[in-house]
Amino acid sequence: MPYRSVFHPDLFADKTVIVTGGGSGIGRCTAHELAALGARVVLIGRKPEKLQAVADEIREDTGREALPFACDIRDEETVRDTVAAVYQAVGRVDGLVNNAGGQFPSPVALISQKGWETVIRTNLTGGFLMAREVFTQGMNQSGGSIVNIVADMWGGMPGMGHSGAARAGMDNFTKTAALEWACCGVRVNAVAPGWIASSGMDTYPESMQRTIKTLRDAVPLKRLGLEAEVSSAICFLLCEGAAFISGDTLRIDGAASQGNVAMFPLPDHRNSRPYDGFHRAVTPAVLKD
Repeated sequence: MPYRSVFHPDLFADKTVIVTGGGSGIGRCTAHELAALGARVVLIGRKPEKLQAVADEIREDTGREALPFACDIRDEETVRDTVAAVYQAVGRVDGLVNNAGGQFPSPVALISQKGWETVIRTNLTGGFLMAREVFTQGMNQSGGSIVNIVADMWGGMPGMGHSGAARAGMDNFTKTAALEWACCGVRVNAVAPGWIASSGMDTYPESMQRTIKTLRDAVPLKRLGLEAEVSSAICFLLCEGAAFISGDTLRIDGAASQGNVAMFPLPDHRNSRPYDGFHRAVTPAVLKD
């Protein structure tokens, strides 16, 4: 069965959208939805085999060709050359989804400088480099839309202070770039996923996975989100229906960031129905039991 998007099937016809981190998780899901809506998708990531696997899925499902480009977004020269190669291949880029990222669990006191800088480079510097190059190499003339992926970090990120700092920086970068680049017809927004049932959950150590199993209890909607629920928000911010939205960050967290469970305990319920539009979604192993 095809991707079950809530949007019109030709929403992104004749549009080209870059998705970083497109080989897995939210990036893979978003690439599938964009392709299902008519976009030519450019997949960027560090592992060519993962990108090619997603490109093959998209070709099988939609008949469209997705273009994979291996790139380490943390390296300035590599990003510059990769974006140049993308523009040479496609001519025009209409959208960028800055999704690539990664972190590891650790209390702040135990994070080394190397570990801190690695996460900052991945989750902040890499997104900046991609956005800057896409803008200076084409969007400054053609306009476009950029969506940065951050995280639910407004109450801090205990256990992942490096990632929280990077995501907060990207939230601020989103606001700054939206203001500076508006004169070129470029909109810049962000989405902040909360706890999303995605493949990345299976990469954490066993101690973290025990915590993952309990996360729904801290969400007012009493469930985790799905990749498709993030992708649909990204697609909206990319599309013309969001033409007057720029500099904003949309939280996708089931209201988990809105209150204090100590002051307002959350009643258990099963009243929130998820939107599961991604036909190739796989439940993380940590959540299956």
